[in-house]
Amino acid sequence: EFLRVGPSRVLFALLDMAGRRSEIRETLLAAQNTFRTLAPKLFGREDFNETTAMMKLLHDMNDTILQGGVRSCPAFIGCYNEDLGTVCYANAGHTPAMLRDGTEITLLEGTGLPLGLFSLVPQSASTRALAPGAVVLAVSRGIVEAEYAGEEFGLDRTVKALQQAGAHSAHGLCLDILQAIQNFTRAAPTHNDVTALVLRRNLPGQKL
Repeated sequence: EFLRVGPSRVLFALLDMAGRRSEIRETLLAAQNTFRTLAPKLFGREDFNETTAMMKLLHDMNDTILQGGVRSCPAFIGCYNEDLGTVCYANAGHTPAMLRDGTEITLLEGTGLPLGLFSLVPQSASTRALAPGAVVLAVSRGIVEAEYAGEEFGLDRTVKALQQAGAHSAHGLCLDILQAIQNFTRAAPTHNDVTALVLRRNLPGQKL
């Protein structure tokens, strides 16, 4: 999910809720509605603290998920500030996202526990600066756990796939990652938990 919340801010989220789609559909839709409704109110103002707003968003999304029952829901949520070139993010027990700056990859590790487990759970947020051309990649659990001959694709291969990806657009980079999965498994994915989300800071003068 992604949403423009102001002239210079875009909010994005990747949720990895446990359970069958038929069982979790209503809870996911409720969490999505909380995200869409609350994010503009928290992040669309002129003067606010991004970290505080992120923790409030996590708290309310956690409450929404708990209304559907206790269910683990790892989440990666970020707010990209286009004017400053920064991303404020929270990793609630999710697979680490990856920041590619040149040839260097930095893992954006967990900042709190998964949503949907406890009513009062400490969460925190962190902020990273993105140089022009830098990329943030968040992937679902289905990517790192994709298997071939009893071996998982894993986080290391995901990092390597991002290092080797040659596309220059966010969409193209997503396709590069998904192609790397298909090459590894020797087949197109047969399940629906295969998602790649990419944020790329454009180079100066470069159009979307």
